[in-house]
Amino acid sequence: MVKIKELVRVDSKGRITIPLTIREALDIHEGMNILLIADREKKEIVLSPVPERARLVEMTIEIEDRPGVLAEIAKELADHGIDIIATRCLVIRRGEIGECYMVVDLSKALISTPEEIERILMKLEPIKSVKALELKRE
Repeated sequence: MVKIKELVRVDSKGRITIPLTIREALDIHEGMNILLIADREKKEIVLSPVPERARLVEMTIEIEDRPGVLAEIAKELADHGIDIIATRCLVIRRGEIGECYMVVDLSKALISTPEEIERILMKLEPIKSVKALELKRE
């Protein structure tokens, strides 16, 4: 994996400029939407370019903490044509319970609503709960 690192400065209005090398590498262009996910605990921001046609849904999934659960979720989503844009999982109690936060794109999916995602994921044995909400563009 090749990582590109650049140091940027925040201006007085809280803006940053994404350096040209990164814009070119990620095919980021004027007018494009960028998903920002901030993690308060890690003091980290993840930026993900999002196609204009994307229909984004954010999900919080409570899971059984055991090997392979994330793979099961990813396979189920892929089987329904759902594209994962971002994911972050963490263990709440080792060997017992974990939580995953995901942002997915429904633009090419075989399903069309957050409620349908909740229904298909709740059929998986290691899933304890799912909350899915469509993200609206600003």
